[in-house]
Amino acid sequence: MNVSFRQLRLFLALAETGSVSAAAKVMHITQPTASMQLKEITQSVGLPLYELVGKKLFLTEMGLELAQTARAVAQSWEAFEQNVDATKGLSRGKLRISVVSTAKYFMPHLIGSFCNQHPAIDLSLEILNRDGVVQRLRDNRDELYIMSMPPKDMDLGDEAFMPNPIVVIAPTSDPLAKLSAVPLHELSQHRFIFREKGSGTRMAGDQFFRKMKFRPNVRLELGSNEAIKESVAGGLGVGVVSRHALHGQLNENGVSVIDVQGFPLPSAWHIVYPSGKKLSPVALAFKQHVLQQIRHSR
Repeated sequence: MNVSFRQLRLFLALAETGSVSAAAKVMHITQPTASMQLKEITQSVGLPLYELVGKKLFLTEMGLELAQTARAVAQSWEAFEQNVDATKGLSRGKLRISVVSTAKYFMPHLIGSFCNQHPAIDLSLEILNRDGVVQRLRDNRDELYIMSMPPKDMDLGDEAFMPNPIVVIAPTSDPLAKLSAVPLHELSQHRFIFREKGSGTRMAGDQFFRKMKFRPNVRLELGSNEAIKESVAGGLGVGVVSRHALHGQLNENGVSVIDVQGFPLPSAWHIVYPSGKKLSPVALAFKQHVLQQIRHSR
């Protein structure tokens, strides 16, 4: 097969955008040129790589495999470029990070301080729910991933860098907010508002409740901490969230942390990556920056 590196990057752009026209824009070429080169790639491979169903583009099984190969090649080349820059004493490069949505309360500060120190670094940040971040981790889409519950079925480089206490919140006007050491069974009369199944916060809460043989009466499952806080403030029930969702405070915008026995649940933030992956100089520098910033803030 005779496929150029630039054609591999074009196919990767196609895989990531799902559109020939969008891939052409990424590669700064015309759509007819992109279509022609994609046809050449398909002919070189000798098997269908994608198909159009209606107006939507889908990769075939071989197309998915080629996209994974193209991604690995592109990442290896970027790492080589960064190693060259590091040898020259330069600090330019690109870093891709995926973080779970709750990490948005503290990650911008860490990223901002890193970018201030390394202004030539081009940083790409994906903020998703845990399932989305784990899928990107399985697909090797980024260099570093921030989450609270790393998947146990993957061989990972994993470093816990900061506590992530899980708390129960209630409306500030609720009598529970004024009590101490509330027994868990007292909450059996309350409706619960949880994050969606699969989120790190939900997993930590479910594990604790199973251990305590407590069955919460679930009213709502919501996809964001902001929605949970608004629902709790509106009197729809008590919520289970990371304390980071309250910016580390005990009360915020009509909700307060209540002192429930067994809470806060112990949890931690992890910075992870596939164990066989060789991190680029920029990724290593960012990882070290995060660990140093957290140590200095304690």
